Amino acid sequence: MKIGHIIVPAASLDEQLAFYTHLGLTIRFRDGDRYAAVTDGAVTIGLADASQQPVPQTVLSIQVDDLAALGYTGEDVVTGPHERRVLITDPGGNPVVLYERLP
Repeated sequence: MKIGHIIVPAASLDEQLAFYTHLGLTIRFRDGDRYAAVTDGAVTIGLADASQQPVPQTVLSIQVDDLAALGYTGEDVVTGPHERRVLITDPGGNPVVLYERLP
């Protein structure tokens, strides 16, 4: 398990990419208007189309090896183009996305 990235909702991906790259972050990956990742080399911020996010706030994302092994199966698991994921909350009520990469 590792911290994958911090997901920040993006109303305009192009505008938010311009903002974060102006601050000196580097674009690591872009998937059309759906998602982009920027990094400082150690931490990744995922900019995600706000209209496709289950919650309208910043979310911690943790990469796991196997969602099913942690007990997450069925309707709560969403399969995207690059990963399988589930939205949970920590004991403080904060949203957390657990995801496993697709082969």
